[in-house]
Amino acid sequence: MANTINVHRKTLQMALDELVSQGWLEIIPRKGTFVSREIPELQPVKNLSVAIASRYPAKTNFSIGETNIFSFPQSDFQRSNDLILAEGFPDIRLAPMNHLSREIRVIEKGRTFRKYLHYGNPQGTVYLRETLSKFLAETRALKISAGNIIIIRGAQMALYIAAQVLINPGDHVIVGDPGYVTATLTLQRIGAVINRVRVDDNGIMVDEIEKLCKQKKIRLAYIISHHHHPTTVTLSAERRIRLLNLAHRYNFAIIEDDYDYDFHYTSSPIVPMASLDQHGNVIYIGTLSKTLAPAIRIGFMIAPKNFIDESVAMRRSIDFQGDSILEIAIAELYKNGIVQNHIKKAVKIYRQRRDNFCDLLQRKLDGYVSFKIPDGGLSVWAQFKKVNLEKITKLAAKRKLILFDGRIYHTKFSSNATRLGFSSLNFSEQEEALDILVKCIEDLHSHSPRK
Repeated sequence: MANTINVHRKTLQMALDELVSQGWLEIIPRKGTFVSREIPELQPVKNLSVAIASRYPAKTNFSIGETNIFSFPQSDFQRSNDLILAEGFPDIRLAPMNHLSREIRVIEKGRTFRKYLHYGNPQGTVYLRETLSKFLAETRALKISAGNIIIIRGAQMALYIAAQVLINPGDHVIVGDPGYVTATLTLQRIGAVINRVRVDDNGIMVDEIEKLCKQKKIRLAYIISHHHHPTTVTLSAERRIRLLNLAHRYNFAIIEDDYDYDFHYTSSPIVPMASLDQHGNVIYIGTLSKTLAPAIRIGFMIAPKNFIDESVAMRRSIDFQGDSILEIAIAELYKNGIVQNHIKKAVKIYRQRRDNFCDLLQRKLDGYVSFKIPDGGLSVWAQFKKVNLEKITKLAAKRKLILFDGRIYHTKFSSNATRLGFSSLNFSEQEEALDILVKCIEDLHSHSPRK
């Protein structure tokens, strides 16, 4: 038959199999293949146009509690010709992906590879937790064991799990103002009552936290201890001690989000509050998404064992486990010193980029932007003057320069200010980005009405 109709034998076999599956042919054992005695319906069902919807429904026919859904900032993969000044993120060109790929290939060839394809521990692989516990003890003075760590998919997942374990609707929580908008929205989504406390050059103002503790039952304080988002300031050592004492006295939890610990340039970073905690008040969060690359969704949460056990149960209800193969490969990168060497290299490069970027800001935008050189982190907190940042942002987008207009930070204390990320741009890209910004300011002035 294949020769007769001039097709490949496998093509004919696939066609026959399809006819059998649809009911046109039937196979009778030891006799052959025959046309089915009950041929499928040849005519379409009457009124099929009524039975099948003309379009997919735009909304559900049931309530989903839309008043509790907040709009989170969204992003997509960067277009190759865009320059990104928004926020500040690691330069993915520096990520040790060749080393990571090599470790994954080595794991695939090993005898134990197949076991990592099965369901694993929702707390994370023991190997990575043990490796991280040693690394964090050496670098952050955290006296922990593998049992104090849960491996999760980045700092955001850790925040969500911790908040779910801690918060009931109506509980009072404290966040910084300005603050990390995604964290604030996450806490609101769970039902927390948000109390905003101002952030100055020394971090969140602990005096104001103490006043709130005397007025309300505070359940949680969300704190970014190093390179605060968005202002880049670091919480002073004196305020850290006072905040720990307040948490002990008033029995509230501290979520210490230390997403940016690795990138400190001026001096050694202050040890985390979790390293000083003697009473079990601090839940410590870190991530490799900033250290290596945003797509590497591995982070960690550290807390007393009873809290970790509850967090593992919560994580299990939404996600069976993490990526075991990736976790083992990352642990090998730590064991081989690859991650440590990458951090040293990145810190050197980012410090140079910070200095160059701040110099360019001073020279090219003098009179239009005020800022302080950050001690660490991946961005500069810039206050714009004499120009409307929202209008500048729109003009810049037309020239393929992406930055936020500042409204995303939802703050009443710092208007017309935004984060300008320097770390992902080399010297020539920084110059190009700021030249575009200068051109946008010139265009805005040229179109403004003259007095």
